[in-house]
Amino acid sequence: MILLGSTGSIGVNTLNIARKFNLEVEVLVAGRNIQLLNQQIKEFKPKIVVIDRAEDIPLVNHNNVSFGENAILKAIEESKTSTVVNALVGFLGLRPTLKAIECGKKVALANKESLVVAGKFIDQTNLKPIDSEHFGLWYLLQNKKIDSMLITASGGSFRDYPLEKLQNVSIKEALSHPNWSMGNKITIDSATMTNKMFELMEAAWLFDIRKLDAIIETKSLIHAFINFSDGSTTAHIANTSMQLPIAYAILGSCDEQILKPVDLVEVANLEFKKIETSRYPIWEIKDEILNNLDLGVVLNAANEVAVAKFLNSEIGFLDIPKITLNAINKFNNVKPTSIDEIFEIDKEVRNYCES
Repeated sequence: MILLGSTGSIGVNTLNIARKFNLEVEVLVAGRNIQLLNQQIKEFKPKIVVIDRAEDIPLVNHNNVSFGENAILKAIEESKTSTVVNALVGFLGLRPTLKAIECGKKVALANKESLVVAGKFIDQTNLKPIDSEHFGLWYLLQNKKIDSMLITASGGSFRDYPLEKLQNVSIKEALSHPNWSMGNKITIDSATMTNKMFELMEAAWLFDIRKLDAIIETKSLIHAFINFSDGSTTAHIANTSMQLPIAYAILGSCDEQILKPVDLVEVANLEFKKIETSRYPIWEIKDEILNNLDLGVVLNAANEVAVAKFLNSEIGFLDIPKITLNAINKFNNVKPTSIDEIFEIDKEVRNYCES
């Protein structure tokens, strides 16, 4: 495989699966965690390594190291492997997704933003999502008429926090997720519920359905529900690990035990909560977004700018959704007709939000 984002949580879990099933890793692409990258190079012996910055090349223990987006695209194009695992974070992951599809490779996609911003331009023929919610929905599909789909949210770092104190929360508090160990960006997106908005949009593209919603399930053991037209509902239950969806996305099927089964007696009880707009202001536009998926490029660009500002201590936590909602209001007539227009709109929204 080609693994984009090898030192992040999805990347590390992907390499756990590669180790378990003796899969060859031809290309490793990583950011700035060179120490972990070097450990991965030593174990998996990739032919090519690509990193974020040119100045870090001398620190990498490999004789074929390049840097930057063009190097990633070149590695995808020239590699012999037929599988690309895209675990890059943010808009940065879109061009590699498009390149992998163009080259006829199978894409195991953990980069949410690819579908969120450009779903209508992405050929899904060889695409498998790496996400517990979408994996759960796929796992539950039967040859029955579906009424609606429901995914779950953990509620994020401030699920039980006093509302009046949210404006003054620290970056450290925002990065303390109760259930999952994830990167900084997705942890903040979980706290604002923007991540769940992204996942609803992904589900809309993946399953060609608009009757979608999400609820909070505080233990993150139930990942998805499907409500069928006959009035019955099925649920997908699994322990909190990304290794199961990763294994299926790469291998196609899996008969070996990847996770320890959930012991419901040990769990004892489950708690469900409604996603309230008082705590998650972004949820105000859920229906607007699902009825106009073109807004994904605006939502993502504004959110990336806002999260970066928060992590740089330039704004407060509650300013993140304010910036996003403002951008959606400003650019709510966008209708991209090509992938080039997606990149133009992204740039325009970022410039607006930066100012």
